Amino acid sequence: MDIKFVNILSSFMVLFAVIDITGSIPIIIDLKKKAGEIQSAKASIISFFIMLIFLLAGEKILHLFGVDISSFAIAGAFILFFLALEMVLGIDLFKDSGHGNTTSIVPLAFPLIAGAGSMTTLLSLRAEYQLVEIIIALVLNVILVYIVLKMTHVFERILGQSGILILRKIFGIILLAIAIKLFMSNVALSISKFFPGLIN
Repeated sequence: MDIKFVNILSSFMVLFAVIDITGSIPIIIDLKKKAGEIQSAKASIISFFIMLIFLLAGEKILHLFGVDISSFAIAGAFILFFLALEMVLGIDLFKDSGHGNTTSIVPLAFPLIAGAGSMTTLLSLRAEYQLVEIIIALVLNVILVYIVLKMTHVFERILGQSGILILRKIFGIILLAIAIKLFMSNVALSISKFFPGLIN
């Protein structure tokens, strides 16, 4: 098994941009104020298992509906594209800020961290990278999520509102480019399945 660091880094960057835990710091602060305290470890572990289960079983679920991974990756590319627009333009399309007594699970672990975008992204990444590379990138992201949840106020003081906004937009642009790459590569793969020899 040839594990490539560059693939782990690419997967990490994509997941980091989609999960957008730093961009969610203002939301997390608001949740902490309303819920009193957030269980960082609980939220991180639950979100990890949600994403891991979907990563491992998501493809089998797709097969039940007659959808292959390349087609789903193309759909995922569209999701990433709109998520990137959300980050760059500052619009709110996907995130729901519902509240309840289980704030650490809903809405923090799901859907804020392990949301539709991140789960779609995991399956899209399987079309590009090895499973073990994606899992390593996922583990690193969950560790980062835990650190940010524990140190939300520290990060807010260091970055400031303008710093968080800049970081969000930078990763939005990166995510936009990755979405286009995923779309182009998987469209080419799908075309080659129907028209062998058309694309070299």
